[in-house]
Amino acid sequence: MNRTTQILAAAMLGVTLAAAGAASPAVADDDPDNGIDVSVTIEPNTTPGEVSMTVADNGGVALQEDGSNAAARQFVGTLPTVTVTDSRRPEEIPAGDFWAVVGQASEFTATSGSAPPIGPQYLGWRPRLLSDSSSGAVAAGEPVSSVISDGSGAPTVGLQGQELLVSTANSADEIGTWQVNAGLALRTPADVAAGEYHSTLTLSLFNQS
Repeated sequence: MNRTTQILAAAMLGVTLAAAGAASPAVADDDPDNGIDVSVTIEPNTTPGEVSMTVADNGGVALQEDGSNAAARQFVGTLPTVTVTDSRRPEEIPAGDFWAVVGQASEFTATSGSAPPIGPQYLGWRPRLLSDSSSGAVAAGEPVSSVISDGSGAPTVGLQGQELLVSTANSADEIGTWQVNAGLALRTPADVAAGEYHSTLTLSLFNQS
């Protein structure tokens, strides 16, 4: 008898026994003395909350040429998702407390050859808040354009200084977790020297009262 036949035989036997049995069905024992008490003691949470920032795992951002014209060559990409978490309780937040994440880029240096560096003022971004802000208190920063304007009307200062990625004006207005990224755009002179360039974009979280 193969395995399939054995399974079918067992099922048929069960049906036959159930039909032929004359005994009354078993009755569950509802004696309360047989119950088991399950208890837990939860101590007050004494660990203070904090404001923290993490960046999604990434291998860096490789900008790709898109949108170049006679005025400038343009290379675009997307900043990895940044997560800000405020785990503090309302009573832990001082009056007037706020937090902010800012970003600043270093100059782009060529990996080989004698090509001159490309200043951080040529790298702009457009922050995007990916999570809902229930109160509207958390908001993405304003766009910043390369010093070669992208035509959007955004300030043409690039990321040579600390520019706002996301912030809240008053931490007590909303507590939770938020995610944000940004579209990056490097706009260089049209005659930029060919080569592979690298820059470091540093993100910093500030929490102040």
